[in-house]
Amino acid sequence: MAFFYVYKSLAHPEKDGYVQPVSLEERLTHIARAREEYGTRIPWLADSMSNDLKHAFGDRNNSEFVISPEGKVLIARTWSSPEQLRKDLEGLVGKAETTSDPSDFAKPTSVTGEPTKEIARGVVPRVPRPSGAEALTVIAHPNEKENPLYLKLRAEAPPSLSRQGKGPLHIGFHLDPIHRVHWNNLAAPLTFEITAPGGITLTPSSGEAAKVTESEADADPREFLVEVDRGSSDEPIELTVNYFACDDDDQWCKAVTQRFTIEWTVDRDAGRVQNRGGGSQRPGPGMNRRPGGNMPDPSRILSRFDTNEDGNISKEEATGPMARRFDQMDADDNGVVTKEELTAAFEARKGG
Repeated sequence: MAFFYVYKSLAHPEKDGYVQPVSLEERLTHIARAREEYGTRIPWLADSMSNDLKHAFGDRNNSEFVISPEGKVLIARTWSSPEQLRKDLEGLVGKAETTSDPSDFAKPTSVTGEPTKEIARGVVPRVPRPSGAEALTVIAHPNEKENPLYLKLRAEAPPSLSRQGKGPLHIGFHLDPIHRVHWNNLAAPLTFEITAPGGITLTPSSGEAAKVTESEADADPREFLVEVDRGSSDEPIELTVNYFACDDDDQWCKAVTQRFTIEWTVDRDAGRVQNRGGGSQRPGPGMNRRPGGNMPDPSRILSRFDTNEDGNISKEEATGPMARRFDQMDADDNGVVTKEELTAAFEARKGG
């Protein structure tokens, strides 16, 4: 038997600060980070940038397939189940002489690429997105001769704009943690300008991020709302953004210009953002801890492990240290850990 992980488009962009990659090279960098962070020995397969495998497998976030050497799908499961998979494989090839448990695999304590200095986050208020907003198709135009795409653009709009042609457009500029840069708040703030074909009105058509005085450097997204009236036009709009980026190791700072095209079609591969409040999270020391405190943040822990989004962490969802401490945290012994139980467990550890 051979096991493989398949990397598809991110189901929940912004989790741990990560955003959708725009090239196969960036997607492979995500895989390298995941291998290092989780200490996995199972090979990874990268889907194409057109997400062909994701579509062929039914667009599920956490699906599971058993495929014969001849390429026949023997078992297809829309949501991964380790226990059921073990039973399935026992029925196909027999019971294994030795078995492993997630708790047998210790998660590495550090990851290459962590910032050498503290990068502030949670200092810039988030701009609420419109109710029912969906991600629109965004095309990045990299300048390969100059800079990588340090910044990624996410554009979201409610159906009133994407389908009827009038409504608010939420645009968010997110620094990509794989490029290890932050905002330089001692320099001029980010600015953007949108150009549109005739018949489309934008209010405003340009903007400037507020000056951040709380910290000289941060990694929070810069977000704006634009009112759009497309009239009868389906033509895309063009956005140009200017900003200063600094290397997380303080080796350089430079001015960067990037261009994007925003189309009015919904991007079904863009994923769904969870837990927008509180600014972006970046991988690095203390990423799961509350600002100014030593206690892990239960909300972020819950967001990380609650893969089926039912508001709890089951024993099947827990991995690494969470799996090892699961029974201690499951105070009522009902097989799931709630946010309240997480909080109580962390408070007890802090008090002890």
